[in-house]
Amino acid sequence: MLEDQQQQGGRQDVALSSRTSHAIVEIVERQIHAGIDIVNDGENSKTSYTLYVRDRLGGVGPRPADVTPPQNLQHRDLAEHPNLVDRKNRLLHGTSWYDREEPIAALAPVSYINSEALQRDIKNLTRACKAQGVEEAFISSASPGVLAKFVPDLHYGSEEAYISDLADAMAVEYQAIVDGGFILQIDAPDLASARHNQYQHLTEGEFLKIAARNVEALNHATRNIAPERMRMHVCWGNYEGPHVHDIPLRSLYPVIMKARPAGLLVEGANPAHGHEWEDILDLGLPDNKILIPGVIDSTTNFVEHPRLVAQRICRYADAVGRERVIAATDCGFATFAGPHNPVVESIVWKKLVALVKGAEMASQILWRQ
Repeated sequence: MLEDQQQQGGRQDVALSSRTSHAIVEIVERQIHAGIDIVNDGENSKTSYTLYVRDRLGGVGPRPADVTPPQNLQHRDLAEHPNLVDRKNRLLHGTSWYDREEPIAALAPVSYINSEALQRDIKNLTRACKAQGVEEAFISSASPGVLAKFVPDLHYGSEEAYISDLADAMAVEYQAIVDGGFILQIDAPDLASARHNQYQHLTEGEFLKIAARNVEALNHATRNIAPERMRMHVCWGNYEGPHVHDIPLRSLYPVIMKARPAGLLVEGANPAHGHEWEDILDLGLPDNKILIPGVIDSTTNFVEHPRLVAQRICRYADAVGRERVIAATDCGFATFAGPHNPVVESIVWKKLVALVKGAEMASQILWRQ
């Protein structure tokens, strides 16, 4: 009986691997068809943008059922509106992978022990890009800081020591992505959204010290990678909500500008942050950075008009220079596997087409001047 189960499990693994490979080819083809220049694999091999590390990091395992995570993960703005939380729970409960999977934690010293899935990701995207003649693509990887949130520490007893070991562990993944010929995208919402959940009990000044520590850890992990081969995504949480307790970009700016990645992705379509191009205009952008602003909202089923997209792009171009702006979405359209994601698939593609058309309009305006 055990042998039969093992054989069945092996066949399922092979079938899943094959389907994932085909899905990545399909997702790259659809991005190219929509007109996207810089593509990715849609993270099709991952159950989430953070918890995928459960299969790659040693020292990580199921969190004991009787142990409560040491930090608060509830967004402060949502906690003030329990009616909204109740509505979301009723609509979404049980539909996502995150709802069904057992939580994990750091139970022993962490290290990178399994590169098989990572190398498979690199191989799959390489194949898909070659088939489509793609010149530039990126692969996302979680920052040490965001992993400390989603994989709580039950071993170290010191957040600094835990972050340090996470940085050393994830450095293996970061380097492999770049060595594979891809741009490395560091997903680092810990530098913004963690202010109103994980660290909501701190003052802004205290939080900024933590953000600075996380940037230092990230810089250490990427010390052997050229900045121009990296981009860093900073966001205030990929969810529909009030966002009235988000830390301002202006406050974060001195900290995130010290991060090594040359590309900076920030939300610009989020209505709580769409005005902050003015802050970038005021503060300026270092010569060694490029800006990748979100001009498409990833949490609503409204399809932005291309003229609005063009207007948003032009604002950022006016702030930092037309050659230093790459238009993007605010965030990914799905952070966890499952049908619970707010934007339906057919509208995702409409939004990406609007992004392309808006970028074309903006280019005509900016290069006509």
